Amino acid sequence: MKTIIKTASAPAPIGPYNQAVRAGQTLYVSGQIALDPKTGELLEGSIEEETELVMKNLQAVLNAAGADFSNVVKSSIFVADMGQFSRINEIYGRYFEAETAPARETVEVANLPKYVNVEISVIAVLA
Repeated sequence: MKTIIKTASAPAPIGPYNQAVRAGQTLYVSGQIALDPKTGELLEGSIEEETELVMKNLQAVLNAAGADFSNVVKSSIFVADMGQFSRINEIYGRYFEAETAPARETVEVANLPKYVNVEISVIAVLA
């Protein structure tokens, strides 16, 4: 059985998907980009500002499911330019404790939705 997670505190889906799906004790959070959840507008700013909004959007979805970043066991980071990775990683790292950080992959891609610079998705395990 699966439960759909929805929150107005994160951007509404822009296609046939949900913000997150809980299956048993596992939460699959869809990739988040730097969309303002209130306006639906894309953030136009630095890569740090973009990454910060992505992480806040992820946090809102996790919170809606009764979780937080300590529940995350896997993350996937998609970047348009691997040359910006260290700047993205600096912001991303603020949301995790180094000793208990999740498994992760980072992949450079040709394009992302709305031509953003970064998209991040996570998988979490709930108690």
